[in-house]
Amino acid sequence: MSEERRTIVRVIGVTKTFTMGKQKLQALKGVDLEIYSGEYISIMGPSGSGKSTLFNMIGGLDKPTDGKVFIDEVDISQLDAYELAWLRNRKIGYIFQTFNLIPVMTALENVTLPMTFAGMNADDAQDKGIELLTLVGLGDRFQHKPLELSGGQQQRVAVARSLANDPAIILADEPTGNLDLTTGEEIIELLQMLSTERGVTVISATHDYKMLNVSDRVVWVRDGAVDRVEKREELDITIGGIGEKLTGQKNGEERA
Repeated sequence: MSEERRTIVRVIGVTKTFTMGKQKLQALKGVDLEIYSGEYISIMGPSGSGKSTLFNMIGGLDKPTDGKVFIDEVDISQLDAYELAWLRNRKIGYIFQTFNLIPVMTALENVTLPMTFAGMNADDAQDKGIELLTLVGLGDRFQHKPLELSGGQQQRVAVARSLANDPAIILADEPTGNLDLTTGEEIIELLQMLSTERGVTVISATHDYKMLNVSDRVVWVRDGAVDRVEKREELDITIGGIGEKLTGQKNGEERA
């Protein structure tokens, strides 16, 4: 992580309320958060905690009810649809639990699609696509379609696609959720490599405790708010399980 600790994401007083019939559900309750360039961040919390909602706010996939979200000092909550699409295409790479690859396209075509949207010519896009697929270990599978690849290979294609336009940020939504243990570890190591060697900021919303081993910081979300933010060295990881800090049992606090 860069010593200058340049802030690349700022979340200020963000709230999000969903209307469900006559009921209102407050998913976020005034979240403040700063993320630095080149960090590997894991956003963790139980289902319904607001973790995914916060993730969507950072990625510009949803807008807050109140508050502001800045990417490189640009308030994305104020952008119109065209401006937001431009920013997402060039600044942010996305990786999803379900891979979200286009089944009728080859691995190479899936990877080069964002480049085409950004206006890159076909030859340059193809060369870069093969380079990225080689980076993730699939240089010899670029002509295969998603259904001809394993789950882990499909996620590697998704990782390559996320790098298509040299984003400053990669947002990974449960990137190991549909993978077996070994393959999940390979994807985590790949994301860590991108963070350390390429200086990409990786932000992952996850339930996977293996992410703790590679995260610079962990953002714990509970009941629509940031419960705490812990650096890697502050985490209490025990062999065969998670220590008291990781379950919320701190300072003698009883288990829920």
